Amino acid sequence: MTDAEWVAALLKWFDRNRRALPWREDKDPYKVWVSEIMLQQTKVEAVKPYFESWLERFPTMAVLAEASEDEVLHQWQGLGYYSRVKHLHNAVKKVVADYGGKVPAMRKEILALPGIGDYTAGAILSIAYGKSEVAVDGNVLRVFARLYAVEDNVLLSVTKKKITALVKNVLPMDRPGDFNEALMDFGAMICIPRQPRCSSCPMQAVCKAYHTETVNLLPVRTKRGPVPVDEIFVAVVEKSGRFLLHRRPNKGILSSMWEFPNLIIKDDLAGQAGIVAILAQQGVRFAPDEKKLGEITHVFSHRKWHMTIYSGHIMGVTNCCDSAWQWFDRAEWLLIPWAGPHGRITVMV
Repeated sequence: MTDAEWVAALLKWFDRNRRALPWREDKDPYKVWVSEIMLQQTKVEAVKPYFESWLERFPTMAVLAEASEDEVLHQWQGLGYYSRVKHLHNAVKKVVADYGGKVPAMRKEILALPGIGDYTAGAILSIAYGKSEVAVDGNVLRVFARLYAVEDNVLLSVTKKKITALVKNVLPMDRPGDFNEALMDFGAMICIPRQPRCSSCPMQAVCKAYHTETVNLLPVRTKRGPVPVDEIFVAVVEKSGRFLLHRRPNKGILSSMWEFPNLIIKDDLAGQAGIVAILAQQGVRFAPDEKKLGEITHVFSHRKWHMTIYSGHIMGVTNCCDSAWQWFDRAEWLLIPWAGPHGRITVMV
């Protein structure tokens, strides 16, 4: 089986088995763009309802460009990795301002937009515009590592470049977008990470990993070390039915999201003293209760938070607070973008 033959077999498989996904109903570049950003670090089934809700709220780039950052973050709530949506929002503003609301069809221009890298650019250009561009993601790395028995660590940039060159070499000029989507679907449905369904593979005859019985050994990925754990003391501060919240800095993890007062600690006593000092700086005299409200463990890709939550009572408030601190009532909780697991604390109080 030649390269052209296995590519034809893959496209034939795709024509029969392509997934019915809401962003595939047309080739609208905006919809393709939004879906690709949502699908980063997030599974397809989880993205579907978010994508549909997003289009109801922001049906066009013009509507999204006019929205506030808080509105955009709130709509994204639950998808995580919030820098993605911030970049998307800023990039859409640029498209509306500089390109008349039309997503650029040139690689150089689209790569200049915030948050768009090689993969996203390739996906948009090939799927929406039919450009001869590859889109190499984790699925593609896995499929090609097996097809060509690439034994190098796929997390290394040199290996990604090697596989990208292999993909470019077989990219069909007449159906580049379909080819890229076919690889996405094939990697999600047949050439899956564990126990791939080789008996259903249309490229079995050409797969080097299959014939050398190394399918379950590829792709090679360097194992990660243990994830560091942050012990976090969280205070629920209430005054007359309103709760004091803090807005995180506009850079870093969960940037610009709202959270309950908290700090990283070594033990509960240090947490109580530390939170009292932080609130005192904002003019709030606070005494934590001895009994905790509960605990939450939240796992990020690079670290883990173990959060211990306490309520308490206010002994006085003077000159509160700077702009990063505000009082919210329960109804307003539904309108603000919560910093990851902090939204789960609302059910405890």
